[in-house]
Amino acid sequence: MKKGQEFMAKKVHYQKEMEEVIDRHQKAKEVPRLMLHSCCAPCSSYVLEYLSEYFDITVFYYNPNIYPEEEYAKRVKEQKDLIERMELKRPVGFLEGSFDQGRFYEMAKGMESLAEGGERCFACYKLRLEETAQRAREQRMDYFTTTLSISPRKNAAKLNEIGLALGKEYGVSYLTSDFKKKDGYRRSVELSKEYGLYRQDYCGCIFSKEQREREEQLKKDLIIT
Repeated sequence: MKKGQEFMAKKVHYQKEMEEVIDRHQKAKEVPRLMLHSCCAPCSSYVLEYLSEYFDITVFYYNPNIYPEEEYAKRVKEQKDLIERMELKRPVGFLEGSFDQGRFYEMAKGMESLAEGGERCFACYKLRLEETAQRAREQRMDYFTTTLSISPRKNAAKLNEIGLALGKEYGVSYLTSDFKKKDGYRRSVELSKEYGLYRQDYCGCIFSKEQREREEQLKKDLIIT
């Protein structure tokens, strides 16, 4: 098998896998319980609109990576407000994890200078998904997943790889996803405008904030020159 063919053979359609899970439960007339890790209100908007049709959802807000603390508080409030305001098929619960920044910085130690989207981000995915898996097990959920895959900047393959491994470890099924598919990201932008949501211009951590500031400064410098 050639290199290109091998790559194609390994490609997984996460959206299709999720649709198969949904279809199975629909045929059985079941409404599974889902622990949905959310990174922010804008990313959760489309996901809640979509999945509340088929799942009994609890949003789990666990993001110790967010910097500064005022930004964290702002994002939590936006998430709570959106859940209350959205007209969804089923009520959605909310659970906030601890804002343990020290745990994030310990995880990031030695990777501070890495670019956004690399190994530091993958470790952050695992940090947040593992806490979600633990809570899902405690709450006796049928599934857990995350809104993170809706972002064009996030690696859906890595998110699903981590989630599936944690699902086996904690004994809770991971709902594979790639929410940016089928115009999911576009719909999240539309809903953000509809509900007047605050859309941050960086992922959340101090490292992504600093990288975005450097990129913006570079653009300004190029315009000036």
